[in-house]
Order: sequence, then structure tokens, then C-alpha cells
Amino acid sequence: MKDEGALLEVSDLRAGYGPVDVLKGISLTVGKGEIVALLGANGAGKSTTLMTISGITKARAGEIRFAGQPITNQPAHEIVRLGICQAPEGRHIFPRLTVRENIEMGAFARQDGPAIAEDMARTFELFPILKERAKQLGGTLSGGEQQMLAIARALMSRPKLLLLDEPSLGLAPMVVRKIFDIVRDINHSGTTILLVEQNARMALTIAQRGYVMQTGRIVFADTGANLLKSPEVRKAYLGE
Repeated sequence: MKDEGALLEVSDLRAGYGPVDVLKGISLTVGKGEIVALLGANGAGKSTTLMTISGITKARAGEIRFAGQPITNQPAHEIVRLGICQAPEGRHIFPRLTVRENIEMGAFARQDGPAIAEDMARTFELFPILKERAKQLGGTLSGGEQQMLAIARALMSRPKLLLLDEPSLGLAPMVVRKIFDIVRDINHSGTTILLVEQNARMALTIAQRGYVMQTGRIVFADTGANLLKSPEVRKAYLGE
């Protein structure tokens, strides 16, 4: 059933690789202005969900709607133009380009030069360390700085919906807290976020709602606060 209040609607989505269905009929919604967390163990299908929304992995069945319009299996560059951008797991920055050049790559689909310059300035306000390192090669940054760079690059497309895939992966606890503070700031500035994250406690602390995946299916869906209190979630994903 169509959710009139949703920015993103995923209905009975199936996708996979080769003969294997990784997603086995998942449904979820993300409301405008929300942070929604998507949790689960390795191999649960979280990244495949984001890749299918982004148009990189093809859906085999089901429907994806964005701002009320069907976008299932549209080309990835068209989905970016519609207002969805992903900061992928593993960052995938361009190591031989400078920090500034990496960020500029995020605006590849835009033609509005003056507005791009304004967004670059805002990005450097949000990530002052990247401004300091603007002329450095991306490959010389620390892991945390590269993660900031991947998010900054995604923001340059002016997304209505930002897909974040494991932004804390491999980072020191102090850096993780900083990344999550930045994610919260991005959301407060008006960007809706679908967050895939193995650090379930941090994710549910900032998310209004969350979904828990297990072997390609949604097994729990509730508010972030309620999932934090759920005995099943606490045992399986919070190490308690």
C-alpha cells in the first residue's frame, strides 16, 4: 500500500547475484527528514538493499518509489539526478585526486556553477579538516578523513536522500563519535538519511526508526528507542 508520507518506499523487493536471491521480499519506508537505520549481521543484505535503491544492483521483483515516483531499475546516474546519493562501504575515494577534486566529483551531474561553489564552501564548513587538506591527495588521508571525504563527495549532489553504508567501519571510537555527530548535523540541515551500520547502538541512538535484517528479510521494525530496549536486538546486535 502506498505511504503518502514516505520519501522512499521499498515494497516486496527481491535482488541478488547469479542464481542467489540476497533480498527475499523486503519492505521499508523512509519519511522525509528522518534518519532510518538498517541493521543486521554481515551477509544479511543491507548493502545489497542500498545498491538496489541506487540502481547499481538490479531488482528482480518488487518496487522502489522515491517522492511518489517509481524508480525501480532506473540507471544509477538518473537516480542521482532525482536526489538519491550513496556514500558506499569502503569509501571508494579517488586516491590520486586531491581532496578538492574528489569533492568536486560529487557534482558531476550538476550544471549550476555558482551553487556548486556555495556547496563546496558549506562542505568545508561541515568538514574543516578537509578544507585544511584540500590540496592533498585523497589517498594520503587517514581512514576517518577518507570517510568524511566520501560523505562530503555525496553531499555535493545535493541529495534529498543520503544512503550511508557502514560509515564507522574500521574507525577508532573517537572518530566514530565525530562521524555520527556529522551525520546528525547533515540530517538537521534537511537531508533524509538511510543508514546501514554495524554499530547498532550508535545508529539507533541517532535514528528515529530502524529495521533489522536477517538473511534477506526484515525481522524487526520499530522506533530507534524501542529497538534499543528490545531484548532480542540487545542480545543479537548489542552484545548483551
